[in-house]
Amino acid sequence: MSALGELAGGAVVGGVWKAAAIALLAALSLVGGGAGAGWWLAAHDRDRALADLVTERMRADALTAGIREQNRAVEALASAKIAADARGQAAQQLAAANGRRFDGALAQLAGRRATTCDEAMPAVNQLLESVR
Repeated sequence: MSALGELAGGAVVGGVWKAAAIALLAALSLVGGGAGAGWWLAAHDRDRALADLVTERMRADALTAGIREQNRAVEALASAKIAADARGQAAQQLAAANGRRFDGALAQLAGRRATTCDEAMPAVNQLLESVR
């Protein structure tokens, strides 16, 4: 027999193989338990990351909706400002036209002088008719 055969034969007969099998079983159990724990931790971290991602997406969606609402409000204010500017321009034009009409009516009465109410009333009536 060879030396390896004698060693193997002696181990089988002597019961060393039982101790080696127990040691191998313990080592494999530790490695398997570590791998299982690693897989469990990885799955746990993945699940936590997915939950955090969902939370962040909901928060981002809420912020995006708020920004859209603000943009709509700004656009509405811009439209209201444009309409108000148009009304203001029309009011200025109307005021200018009324001012020209009043200035014209005053120019017609520029030379008149009155000392009593009876003398002034025809001029006042003419002024009011011209401005109307």
